[in-house]
Amino acid sequence: MRILLVEDERRLAESLRAGLSAEGYAVDVAHNGRDALWYAAEHPYSAMILDIMLPGINGYRVCRRLRERGDTTPILMLTAKDGEDDEIEALDTGADDFLPKPFSYGVLLSRLRALIRRGGATRPGTLRLGDLELDQASHTCRRGVAEISLTTKEFALLAYLMKRQGEVVTKAELLENLWDFAASATANLVEVHMSALRRKVDLPFGAETFRTVRGAGYHVVGSGA
Repeated sequence: MRILLVEDERRLAESLRAGLSAEGYAVDVAHNGRDALWYAAEHPYSAMILDIMLPGINGYRVCRRLRERGDTTPILMLTAKDGEDDEIEALDTGADDFLPKPFSYGVLLSRLRALIRRGGATRPGTLRLGDLELDQASHTCRRGVAEISLTTKEFALLAYLMKRQGEVVTKAELLENLWDFAASATANLVEVHMSALRRKVDLPFGAETFRTVRGAGYHVVGSGA
């Protein structure tokens, strides 16, 4: 199982990484909110350990952005604060559990295991657009009986667009929700990924799932055909 650990205190982060690795977890470490969003967009995780007091984008904002873009990874928030208001804010932004510092490593490990067992607050479902089907739980894509292999970014892009069927989605919106970690990301990057997506989900099947609206973005065709 792969865990994303987001902690700016490097000594604590290394200690937790070593302990979790010894338990058999694969652990990616981010030291700020921007990197955390990048990791979460690029890799699927069984759970996330997220510190609230981060430089730049704090843990609350990281959690909120992840939930807004449909990421249901179970999140355990860590903070040096122990007030009731902080716990309420953590849970209201989408965290699944809350653990104030200082904490027992054994308690953290126990809570982490519990989160992984029960999964996120909302289990990802299956998205459908005509005969195009995207299973968010198993990360599989099909059109009819044909399975389509997608990269992680293509999968995230397709999921976002399928949730907006019948609407025009701008390139700026896609950049903000899917590429906000990359300061150098441009509209051209969206176009490159859209072109790759069309070659996989439309071209081989003679379908048209997305129409380009010049100067606006992409119109997601409700029927997918």
